[in-house]
Amino acid sequence: MPSAFLHPFAKPSRETFTTITHGKGALVWDDTGHEMIDAMASLWYCNIGHGRGDMADAIAAQVRAVAAYSCFDPFTNAPADHLAEKIADLAPIDDARVFFGSSGSEAIDTAMKLARLAHVRNGQPQRRLIISRRRGYHGTNYGGTSAQGLPLNKEGYGTLLDDVVQVPSDDVEALSVLMSERSDEVAAVLTEPLQGAAGVYPPGDGYLAETRRLCDQHGALLIFDEVITGFGRLGTWFAAEHYDVTPDMITFAKGVTSGYLPLGGVIVGRAVSDALESDPDFMLRHGYTYSGHPTSCAAALKNIEILEQHKLLKAAVGMGYRLERGLRAIADDGGIDHVRGEVAVFGVGLREDQNAMEIRDRMIGRGVITRAIGTDTLTYCPPLVTTDAQVDRIVDVLAEAVA
Repeated sequence: MPSAFLHPFAKPSRETFTTITHGKGALVWDDTGHEMIDAMASLWYCNIGHGRGDMADAIAAQVRAVAAYSCFDPFTNAPADHLAEKIADLAPIDDARVFFGSSGSEAIDTAMKLARLAHVRNGQPQRRLIISRRRGYHGTNYGGTSAQGLPLNKEGYGTLLDDVVQVPSDDVEALSVLMSERSDEVAAVLTEPLQGAAGVYPPGDGYLAETRRLCDQHGALLIFDEVITGFGRLGTWFAAEHYDVTPDMITFAKGVTSGYLPLGGVIVGRAVSDALESDPDFMLRHGYTYSGHPTSCAAALKNIEILEQHKLLKAAVGMGYRLERGLRAIADDGGIDHVRGEVAVFGVGLREDQNAMEIRDRMIGRGVITRAIGTDTLTYCPPLVTTDAQVDRIVDVLAEAVA
């Protein structure tokens, strides 16, 4: 019989799972004592590594003070205020404000709502259309599910949101045509700068810059979904810096706390904030019970401090270079079909005669965790603290598993 725990993104009929008991740095262990290199940073998020006592201490200190309290009017707390200021300082968006939730899915739904709301406040309520890209993964709440460019993730949930449509992932002409046809209806374009959960697909040359230009031309907002790429994954605080394109809003989660506690949010630029602030009597009727959760915010502050003090953004570049070089060597030898990715996140495209799930299981048995996407892709997103020896082991185990 299956256990009482209904697992996410798993077959409900499955009866056995691998029980992870503890971790340290880039390593985790299961309940049999089997040691594994966590080449996925759990699920794209544990940038600072597992089992850090300094994170535990920061979290415990906040719990002893006040673990949680509502930030609905008229309340706030110091960790939320300080974290908002810190993230606004790090963000490539000038004079930003920060909204907090508990996940990337909440962040996406928030950004979609804020985009439509900003146009309403600016006297253009007809601007409801939100355009996303095929292969995009934007969480699993109803807004994000509607914006998904992964058809299987949308099946069985009935009618999704109106006026949310997808265009081909890398076809800027298709985006241009749609925006021209519905120019006065477009609220926002929502995109991952680098598409992650679909199997790691970097943008084509100039794609993001042209998307920015089209948004400016048609009066639309540009939203970057940086739930995976935020907080160091591409060697910069945000992918917007890496690609030198500034959006109007950035969604984040995962790496903001390295997963030590749930936290997500939206960095909001002036194009949205000005609309919300224009009437002093306007109330933003949107928020979550845990928006500005003080313990989660304290964890994020400590996480950012660790990223800064240990120069982990720079480490991402070196670690990623070594990983990419190893993966491409396997491709050059014919062991896999090709490699996709940038800096410290990669997808391995397999040959037609290979199966990703089978190779994943072989690698786990040999002590390396990777993620299988469909049958033809394996993904790699190691903690930024992964050592050279551990990177080499990831590569060696992949080579063994595909041999």
